[in-house]
Amino acid sequence: MERLWSPWRLAYVSGGEPTGCVFCDAQTDERAEPLVLFGGATCFVILNLYPYNNGHLMVVPRRHVASLADASPEEQAELMGLTRASEMALTEVYHPQGLNVGMNLGRAAGAGVADHMHIHVVPRWAGDTNFMSVVGNVRVLPEELEHTAARLRPVFQKILKAAAQG
Repeated sequence: MERLWSPWRLAYVSGGEPTGCVFCDAQTDERAEPLVLFGGATCFVILNLYPYNNGHLMVVPRRHVASLADASPEEQAELMGLTRASEMALTEVYHPQGLNVGMNLGRAAGAGVADHMHIHVVPRWAGDTNFMSVVGNVRVLPEELEHTAARLRPVFQKILKAAAQG
């Protein structure tokens, strides 16, 4: 039998329920800083620590809010603006054949962090759910998160600077 080693996932599978809010903590925890791609006034963009595909990121309000109904108009506007910028940055850097953009509001809807809403943006390619995901219940990602961040961060800066100028 072949074995795939992914020791970085040990904290995820053995950590139990996290204490506090990972998104609130990410704003002040220096260990999360390398994952943050862009920080706006009311929201930020962060790489998913446990991605489905390379480039899987999330747009997150800074304020701890559980739903769109709880978000302010400013938060809603920035969420959509940063989601748009995420689509553009991922398209420029990764050239995906499609994107999944979505939210899971509440535990019953599949939210891993049920009380701090966030938007997932996942680049997709035909056949990216190969036999490893289906049979082995495991994903194979060829790029480390630090490299993903280094590729995406300057593109976010460029896109958002252009948007601010006109």
